[in-house]
Parts: sequence; structure tokens; C-alpha cells
Amino acid sequence: MMLHLLSLRYTASEREAEPYVPAHVAFLERHHGDGTFLVSGQTVPPFEGGAIVAAGVDREAAERLTAEDPFVVAGVAAYTITTIDPGRVHPALAAVLAVDPGRVRASG
Repeated sequence: MMLHLLSLRYTASEREAEPYVPAHVAFLERHHGDGTFLVSGQTVPPFEGGAIVAAGVDREAAERLTAEDPFVVAGVAAYTITTIDPGRVHPALAAVLAVDPGRVRASG
């Protein structure tokens, strides 16, 4: 299963992005709810933007999803997408990512 690191960067000030936060949060919740987004959060420091780990979709679908983010639609943020083909996976993530057992590496 391919993973996608969706890196969000503000293209406007946080103040300009603020009116779109509720719609952005609803966007995150919707895709966490359908299992596409595995992890999401703000960067540190938060004024830079945020990041999402997405799974279960191909690159084209990941691009469509990011284009639908209310921050992007409003022109206050943009994404870069890095697609990852997991070569080694911690056992705790193997089932979640549905990886080939040969890619699982023992912890410790």
C-alpha cells in the first residue's frame, strides 16, 4: 500500500486562514472517518502549516483530495505530496497498512 505525506504550507497569514479553519477541520474529520487520513497535525512551529499521512488511495486521488481542502480552495494554503512505498514497517503498523509480511521488521 502506498502512503502519501501531504505537507500543507500556508500561502497567506494565519489570520487570513482563520475563517476557513472550521471547514478545514471538517475536511480532516471526513477523511479520518473514511480511513484515508491516518495521522494529521500542525507543524511545529504551527505557523508553517501542517502534515497528513494518507493511505488507501493512489497518487491521483491524493492530488484530488488536497485540491478539495477548503484552505486550498480559498487560496490560503498549498500542498506538496510525497508518495512513499513502505520498504520496512514496524510490526505495530503492519496490519493498519496491510503490508506484505516481508516488509515487517521486528522491534527491539
